[in-house]
Amino acid sequence: MALNLETFSSRKGGNTFYKAISHPLVARDAEAFLERLSNRKVALYDPLDLLSTFHQIHDLSGLKISGLYVQDLGDVGKTLCGQTTRPVTELPRCDADCVLLIAYDADRLKEHIRHLLPETAELVSLDDGLRLPDGFLTDRNSYLAPLNFATNFAFFRDDGGLHTRLTTTNYWSGYGAEAPQIWCCLFDQQGRVLAQWNEEPADSYAAIAIESETVRERFGLAGFTGQLFLHVIGSAGHDVVKYALETYGDLDNVLSATHDANAWPADRYAGLPAPAAGEEVLLWVQNSHPCPIPAGAIGLSRMGDERIVTLDEQVPAFATLPLDTKRLLPEVRWPAQIEIHAGKHMVRPRYEVLWRVEADGPKAPFRRRIAHPNVERSDLTLDPAIRKAMPALGKGYLLPAPILPIKRYRSLALATPMSSAQTSLPLAVALYDPQGKELLRQPLGLLPRDHALELDMDALLPDGLAGEEHPESGGWGHMELFYDFSDGGEADGWLHALFRYHDRQSGHAADTSFGAHIFNSVITFKGEPQSYAGHPPGLSTRLYLPVAPLPWRTFCHLIYPASTPWHPHSQTTLTLHDGTGRPVASENLEIACSGSRLWDPATLYGSETLESAGPNAYVIIRDSSCRLFGYHGVERGSDAFSLDHMFGF
Repeated sequence: MALNLETFSSRKGGNTFYKAISHPLVARDAEAFLERLSNRKVALYDPLDLLSTFHQIHDLSGLKISGLYVQDLGDVGKTLCGQTTRPVTELPRCDADCVLLIAYDADRLKEHIRHLLPETAELVSLDDGLRLPDGFLTDRNSYLAPLNFATNFAFFRDDGGLHTRLTTTNYWSGYGAEAPQIWCCLFDQQGRVLAQWNEEPADSYAAIAIESETVRERFGLAGFTGQLFLHVIGSAGHDVVKYALETYGDLDNVLSATHDANAWPADRYAGLPAPAAGEEVLLWVQNSHPCPIPAGAIGLSRMGDERIVTLDEQVPAFATLPLDTKRLLPEVRWPAQIEIHAGKHMVRPRYEVLWRVEADGPKAPFRRRIAHPNVERSDLTLDPAIRKAMPALGKGYLLPAPILPIKRYRSLALATPMSSAQTSLPLAVALYDPQGKELLRQPLGLLPRDHALELDMDALLPDGLAGEEHPESGGWGHMELFYDFSDGGEADGWLHALFRYHDRQSGHAADTSFGAHIFNSVITFKGEPQSYAGHPPGLSTRLYLPVAPLPWRTFCHLIYPASTPWHPHSQTTLTLHDGTGRPVASENLEIACSGSRLWDPATLYGSETLESAGPNAYVIIRDSSCRLFGYHGVERGSDAFSLDHMFGF
């Protein structure tokens, strides 16, 4: 029951045909379009091999199909829609009164076969009923151009005192876009459209903030939990819609942060934590398609165990369903991790952890935090070239994460296999102080796929550092995971981990996860160090830090990871912008190579300057000398905090 869709591949990139036919506006028109054809004898012509994808999103079983025709002789003889494919040259012998050409921008393809049409047969294509309005198109010369489908989904909730806030900037204008807009479509839990509207950022790099409370008030809505579909009209530079998402509550003990969903549905996701004692872990199953998810199509398994327990419940089109992981896997507990068998029915989902701490009392409202799993790749294989390249690549692929101030926080890490090929993980961990001094390097051996090795910095930090402030480190630093082949094994180049942080005072916690890259090396290997623009190596930084409204305190942990030795210090500029995108203040920062810096905008710029920047302020972190990696967070007094990795553009 998995969808056999080509959504994204590392070789081809994203499949915009899939996005085109699953777009909510197209879904609205599809039923009427197919209904008009239902009383006719329809021949299908599939010259571009798109019919299989189309049929999985829009069921064609209601049509009276009189034949299926293809252009490539290599495709003749296949079976689809109950029909065996024939060469298009046989089209004149069919009895159809309508020929449906499965293609966009189909005028030229229509002319190729017009002389083959049966007498009186009408020739139609997807252009004739399943096309976005011209006003939605950035490139009107090519309907399936990627920039025409700069879209994404966001978890969005405003119910029971729980709220969401989506923030980003008009970074498309920085790439030359003129007056871009964001078309927003809000779905409720049943997949019904609650509201549609346009966000129109005023200027280049102007802030964009979409508040669930504001949306609810504007459209007079009851409480809702669902998803927000975003389509950037007039985009440039990126066809990926990047954003930060804060989830918070009326009570001070609800706060978390997560970032943009990967816009391409995948077969599997990994990095979903099993619940710890006293926790509930909800997987938010959000259907990304205009067709239902059949019962039995979504399943969970313990990582490393291919026994899949499926969800025996249908999920309607664009609907949202909270799935308690204990419902399917009642015995699996942290630090075990769970694999999501998603069948390409949803983009990268969110999970929500609910728990109470003893100080809150047994009847207190649940604390909540939301984070995301990651795409588990099925197109990767183990690559011996990674092991052979390690001497030249130094630490090679490395994954950095904060060690938050140890007097207040516990910092944990759990390596997560993130491809179906990775049956074991050859790993090591290293810990660094802010000045880049390596405090510890420890091989972890060859971890099995089903490992449950929780790395606790309290246990790993040297004697005299764990649990108290330390003069050399200031009580914080960072960790790095990287490949270590001392005990054998091979790698896939897609190393990931889940990082978890516990506040010793309040009992609040935060989850974040990400994948490894090669950082700050002039030697390139398989497209790394990754570059957003141009060829690798990517050796510069542009990161986005949203600043939460006062009195919440925003903080940022910047890390200067290096696979091989690079410049001794970064040359980092931190520029505060107000909501219009206007620079308000700028400060410089130096971070030691393999070091880090924990800072907050209120201290750096001063509270008066920060307040003058307004409620939608943000910071752009820029460095042309090296690639930094960052994590952003918010403290809500002493009751709650959030943490997630940052994004750039």
